[in-house]
Amino acid sequence: MNIEILDWTIIGPALLAGLLVISTHVPMGQEVLKRGIIFIDLAIAQVAGLGVIAADTLVGETEGITVQIAAVSAALLAAAGLHWTEKHWSEYQEPLIGILFVLAATGSILLLAENPHGGEYLKELLVGQILWSTWSSLIPTALLYAVLLVVWFAFHNKGGRIIFYITFSFAVTASVQLVGVYLVFASLIIPALSTTRLSGNKRLWTGYILGIMSYFTGILLSSIFDLPTGAVIVWTMAILGIISGTLIRKI
Repeated sequence: MNIEILDWTIIGPALLAGLLVISTHVPMGQEVLKRGIIFIDLAIAQVAGLGVIAADTLVGETEGITVQIAAVSAALLAAAGLHWTEKHWSEYQEPLIGILFVLAATGSILLLAENPHGGEYLKELLVGQILWSTWSSLIPTALLYAVLLVVWFAFHNKGGRIIFYITFSFAVTASVQLVGVYLVFASLIIPALSTTRLSGNKRLWTGYILGIMSYFTGILLSSIFDLPTGAVIVWTMAILGIISGTLIRKI
């Protein structure tokens, strides 16, 4: 244990990154549960990661506009396909989402097969590197999430499936590059699942509080005990989710 390692120039941006992810993922996670397509976030996140890996493999660029275009394009293409299957093969939507996830995951492995740092690269994609966040690097993401939140709350009930899939794809694409695939899934599903007995704004704000507490506590614990941040946050969120869900059931 090392309390002296707490450096708020590192922890501060990481916490902000978590708050940005939570801002979009809590309401979107509730919609995912409502639609019964639980693993769509994993699939879209993995496809976005595949886009990043493809850009790095084919173009040799690990950051910048090329990667963003590749990731968003891959996610939107996957979302368009899932939008089509939901309309025509809705009874098979969940297994199709699972197949998409497996294809994207194994595609990433194939593209990284000849990369000597492929294992590390894949680990970063899954677990994330939230402590690498900086104040300046979060500005574009904050602006994107602000736009997505406006579109989401203003139009997602009116625009139907297409608004859901488009905003979801952009949000997940940005999030997976900030916190990794595992935390994207946890941030979408755990707050939404823990608050299912609530409704309306009460459910939304309870989900936000749970998400904020999870990121804050997880980041502090990982810093103090020198453990992988993304994994600690996932476990922290799961534990707090169980506690909050149990308390809500007793109310």
